[in-house]
Amino acid sequence: MSVYKKNGKYYCRFQLNGERHHYLCSGAASLTEAKKLESQFMYKVQQQQNGVIPKELKNITINSLFIMYLKYSKTNKKSFKTDVSRVKLIKQYFGETTLIRDIQPNKIERFKDFLLEEGRSKATVNRYLEQIKTAFKIAVDNEYILKNPCKNIKKFPLKNYTVRYLTEDEESRLFKTLPDYLKNIVITALNTGLRKSNILNLKWEQIDFEFQFLEVLENKGNKHIKLPLNNTLLKLFEEMYKNKSSEYVFINPKTSLPYTDIKKAWTTALKEAKIENFRFHDLRHTVGTRLAKENVPINIIKEILAHSDIKTTMRYVHCTQGAKTEALSKLNSYH
Repeated sequence: MSVYKKNGKYYCRFQLNGERHHYLCSGAASLTEAKKLESQFMYKVQQQQNGVIPKELKNITINSLFIMYLKYSKTNKKSFKTDVSRVKLIKQYFGETTLIRDIQPNKIERFKDFLLEEGRSKATVNRYLEQIKTAFKIAVDNEYILKNPCKNIKKFPLKNYTVRYLTEDEESRLFKTLPDYLKNIVITALNTGLRKSNILNLKWEQIDFEFQFLEVLENKGNKHIKLPLNNTLLKLFEEMYKNKSSEYVFINPKTSLPYTDIKKAWTTALKEAKIENFRFHDLRHTVGTRLAKENVPINIIKEILAHSDIKTTMRYVHCTQGAKTEALSKLNSYH
């Protein structure tokens, strides 16, 4: 326990059950009065710790909360950069100086409506809700608030995802419109099933020409991905290696750094090829679908695409309608 005087005012500082507390002894005119106030503060803290009376809520603002959230995101999530972007909008909507204890469920419901009005998809709105819920969980865990205002906020139910993949005709049209550098990136995607970020950040040290494989250590789910190089990819990488000028495989000649954004060139190529409703990530779905059509065992496809749950892989089997038609046609001979 410690009572002290500073600038004509008395303060007390003490620790109870690992908690540190510091108070202004407001109104105390002497050391004796300050000590009496200290005893009252200690008694109140004990009552709060024992659950006799509720703890006081701290004046934590939206800005402070999401600073904590982004620290958590940077350490624990692969989507940190996306989180930073979304947090900007969250803080703008709720107000950086707004106290988190003043955020009620109805405000979050209105935020859902706002996002929809701004043109965000229901899937994107759900991701915003996940961020907000996690941030307020941090607040509850640190006893800044008593309960999470997102607890009973419902996310939008989403329709079952339909796998979009590249047909052979679409692939032919696409490669006629792709710039050369993007062709190599797409060839890599179609022969590995890797995510865009893994391809754009691929380094030569990850490719073993002698034993003909590539490996990825940093990826979604922190899985160790080790893939054999087929003849198409081996020839491509061997040709590219002759002219390598960096530790990275795919380099923007204007910056001598890896490509960070291929969206504009990708969108332009799709438009010229007259291919609609197709994302770069759908190249990964194309790999899964093609492997399924070739009757590659589902567990092998799961390993190639590094899925955590085989249910995710099963959607490629479901979309191979031609294979199912062929299989059922074999029953014709029994009638």
